[in-house]
Amino acid sequence: MSPMPGYVAWCLAGLVLCAALLLLRRPAAWLLRLALRSSVWLAVLALFSQVGRLVGISLGVNLVNALVLGVLGVPGLGLLLMLQWALR
Repeated sequence: MSPMPGYVAWCLAGLVLCAALLLLRRPAAWLLRLALRSSVWLAVLALFSQVGRLVGISLGVNLVNALVLGVLGVPGLGLLLMLQWALR
C-alpha cells in the first residue's frame, strides 16, 4: 500500500482546521478580548474590595462580577453597586 491516503487525510484535516479558524476568527477574538477585560476587572475588584472596606462599600470578587464588568465596563460597576444597594 502506498502512504498517499494518509497524506490526503492529513491535508483534508488541515484544510478543515483552516476553514474553521477563518470562520471563527471574530468570535474567538471577541472571547479573547472578553477574557482579557474580565481578568483586568477581576484584579480591579480585588483592589476595590481592599479599599472598599475603608469606605464601607464591598463587592464580591467572583467570576460573575468580573464578566459583568468585562462586558459593561465602568457602567457595570455602577450597576453592580446599585444592585447591591437595592438588595440590602
